[in-house]
Amino acid sequence: MPYHLKSKTTYMNVLKSYPLWIMLFTLMACQKDPNALEIPSEYFSENFEVNAAVELAVGENLAKITNEAKKGRNPSLKVSIDSLNLIFNSGNPSLKSLNTSYFAGRLEGSGGWMDELAKASGNVYSPGSHMTGNGGAFGGYLFDENGLELEQLLEKGQFGSVMYTHALTLLKGDITPQTVDRVIAIYGAHPTFPNTPSSSKTAFPDRFMANYAARRDKNDGNGLYTQLKSEFIRLKAAVEAGSDFNEDRDNAIRKIKSLWEKVNAATIINYCHTTIRTLSETNPTDAAIANALHAYAEGVGFIHGWRTIPSSDKIITDAEIDDILELFNAPYDGIPESYKFVTEPVTQLPRLTQIISKLQDIYQFSDQDIEDFKNNWVTVQGR
Repeated sequence: MPYHLKSKTTYMNVLKSYPLWIMLFTLMACQKDPNALEIPSEYFSENFEVNAAVELAVGENLAKITNEAKKGRNPSLKVSIDSLNLIFNSGNPSLKSLNTSYFAGRLEGSGGWMDELAKASGNVYSPGSHMTGNGGAFGGYLFDENGLELEQLLEKGQFGSVMYTHALTLLKGDITPQTVDRVIAIYGAHPTFPNTPSSSKTAFPDRFMANYAARRDKNDGNGLYTQLKSEFIRLKAAVEAGSDFNEDRDNAIRKIKSLWEKVNAATIINYCHTTIRTLSETNPTDAAIANALHAYAEGVGFIHGWRTIPSSDKIITDAEIDDILELFNAPYDGIPESYKFVTEPVTQLPRLTQIISKLQDIYQFSDQDIEDFKNNWVTVQGR
């Protein structure tokens, strides 16, 4: 038999040997669904800086007020409350106008966090001298008299109360491709999604929450940063494709919101790990203690900024936030006792372990996730 006829006969015999459902499944798998959303592999924006000019300016104002507060880390410098208020109220929109009313009320006014930060500046502090004076600089950071670093509430709190809430406003309006650019900017990323905050690695380093998403991402294609990038790409593709793909659009929005919140929670867990590890050491130095209190305060800031964000837009409840703030010894409606993690580590550090456990339950993190969140993967991987 000629070879080409033999090959044809063999091929037909093979086909006859397969069940019909396998043949149909194979044929269907090879066909492209004409109604499926086409999603590119990378994000593209022709005019990102123009489209996101407002959000980039908001980011600059947050960086500016943070840098003003950082002056207080030097005990010889005073932070001006007038300067803080000026930055807080400057811009169109201003940080104040974008804030949740709750968080803005905690920052402003006599006895507010900005006022207390300014009062603490220009002094020196020791965690053993709690409840005396106005606080001051210790180990390279500025603390109030209760051992709480208010700079972190001013900065990290507004990652939630300003930046996430502004993203919610954008995502609830008329969403255009330009809107997606704006949300990416307020998240702190760039269309290139470099997955690093290092300016030596990229011309467009990640900032704000995107910076912390990068830190929590093992860069294995499955991490929080990578997932957020994929959902932003899907959102942009769905918006550009039109109303037939509103379901894809809405699913991407839901995923972006949940992943953004999980980055926030994962970072709180990271800082709890850091504080526990450092303050569990025998006779830690003042520098180590200050670094631990700094990490602890970042955790407080990250969680506090989500208080009063509408329940429909977050996974965690305000009641759960209040419980976590109590465990942090920084109740939303009371005087913090942050110094206790230094003066009474044996009895107080287990409270941070409880926070980790609560966040694991709320966000359904695996045990491996909790272990991975101990690391700053940008540093570990040198990226």
